[in-house]
Amino acid sequence: QVQLVESGGGLVQPGGSLRLSCAASGTIFSSWIMGWYRQAPGKQRELVAAIFSGGSTHYGDSVKGRFTISRDGAKDAVYLQMNSLKPEDTAVYYCNLITGPGNDRNYWGQGTQVTVSS
Repeated sequence: QVQLVESGGGLVQPGGSLRLSCAASGTIFSSWIMGWYRQAPGKQRELVAAIFSGGSTHYGDSVKGRFTISRDGAKDAVYLQMNSLKPEDTAVYYCNLITGPGNDRNYWGQGTQVTVSS
């Protein structure tokens, strides 16, 4: 079993920055994908960014060039640095981990609110 705990959300003005953190505890296999998703009111949950156990990263089109995902292997933590925030980035952000012998185990954090508003 794996637990994911997010932190770092809050209220920020347009153009500002926030850094989200996700700490993982439990059994994580050598093959994994850690990612950040977000869900705004009335919208579907969407992928923001992902980082793979091999080191590659993937970003949603709307955040490319503004957000950066990274991982601290020693702490089993993943981070999302969000710069140049826009009101449309307002959403609940969820940490996600896919792992297991065939990447068949899917875990979610509880979510953290990010609000971009003046």
